[in-house]
Amino acid sequence: MRPYELTLAAAAQEMRERRLSPVELVDSVLERIERTEPGLQAYVTVTAERARDAARGAERELRTRGHLSSPLHGIPVALKDLIDVAGVPTTASSRVRSEHRAEVDSSVAARLAAAGTALVGKTHTHEFAYGLITPQTRNAWDRDRVAGGSSGGSAVAVAAGAATFALGTDTGGSIRVPAALNGVVGLKPTYGLVARHGVTSLSWSLDHVGPLTRTVEDAALVLSVLAGHDARDPASLSVPAKDYRPVPGGNLRGLRVGVPLNYYFDHVDPEVEAAVRAAHSHLEALGATLVEVEIPMARYVQATQWGLMVPEATAYHERTLRSAPERYGDDIRVLLEAGELMSAGDYLRAQRARTLMRQAWLRMLDEVDVVAAPTVPTTAVRSGQETISWPDGTSESVSDAYVRLSAPANITGIPALSLPVGRDGAGLPIGMQLLGRPLAEDVVLRVGHAYEETADAHGYVPAAVAP
Repeated sequence: MRPYELTLAAAAQEMRERRLSPVELVDSVLERIERTEPGLQAYVTVTAERARDAARGAERELRTRGHLSSPLHGIPVALKDLIDVAGVPTTASSRVRSEHRAEVDSSVAARLAAAGTALVGKTHTHEFAYGLITPQTRNAWDRDRVAGGSSGGSAVAVAAGAATFALGTDTGGSIRVPAALNGVVGLKPTYGLVARHGVTSLSWSLDHVGPLTRTVEDAALVLSVLAGHDARDPASLSVPAKDYRPVPGGNLRGLRVGVPLNYYFDHVDPEVEAAVRAAHSHLEALGATLVEVEIPMARYVQATQWGLMVPEATAYHERTLRSAPERYGDDIRVLLEAGELMSAGDYLRAQRARTLMRQAWLRMLDEVDVVAAPTVPTTAVRSGQETISWPDGTSESVSDAYVRLSAPANITGIPALSLPVGRDGAGLPIGMQLLGRPLAEDVVLRVGHAYEETADAHGYVPAAVAP
């Protein structure tokens, strides 16, 4: 196996045991970026020399001290281009921010730097994270299909071996959607568990930062570094530090897995439904008890999501929207202008609905440990496709379809993990998400790891970028 194909955990072990040097790992990933970028366009900026400097530093430490300081030391990472790193551009994939260079590290970049990671670059986002496609970037499995968004560049980089792991942001599904469409793992933590200082906002009350990785174990390793309080983020939670790494073994006895009776299997591709229901059976075989649950307030999900996100996004962009509207892409400018038409009453009603929905979800989660559901209702659509038609004669926009199943976790702030559970007839990845109680990331990761450990649902090299 070539170094760029290694999981984070495997690469860390190889380096600990001196079978792989940090420089070899970083060089392998940088060569992979050079080879895949013309076809995938995952990156805005590649920071090759910065990464090599970090790798050489890790190698010196390994040579002089005999060990690395953390499991992430020397590991190549990519950051979504909303995340500030001192001296590196943060463009948000927009002409509005084309000249912006951060002066200080964001909270998460500082934590990763302290852990010794090697930054290989910044990845594309749908402009200002306001979309579910990431139009600049192509799907790692089929270049004629969308990457998903808005963290599409991060997901594609990880899937292609062009980063060992990456960070993204998730406001309505923007980590989990591209994770599902590209066959990688994406974790949206509990709201406030990972500080957002220095991360360009889309919607302050819905925004989350989290990892995209090849395995659930890798996601747990990254979360153990990212989680922590930062007073510069008003929503940041002060909770004790925790090691989120799940214990191997695959035993889920005593855990209750919620199987939705409504909403999550409405207007879902039959192949997606079949894969997720098969995963339910697999979890049951591992000892979990399946419990049917009714998803509360389902009819209000999308109205509440848009009612919160649209005015908050417009408020963030208010000055630039008035001074330089022509610098935004047409699709983003229309959404931002639409936010100016929403009343305070509309926004307050969305906030009330969010409060009721969160309370109802917490009551439901008293009955189960996790809910297991499709991440997105269909696999990656072809680039340029605008709508999805369903067998009952109805249709919806691609963006509405992709956000529909992921938005509840943003509205309620609960943790949600997407992991691969199969592929459709075209060979495209299918994702399942596990949703848990606030701050129960350890439980969500345990269930995901047990499935992954026993189902062999990861480890594929996407056909679109295979050597």
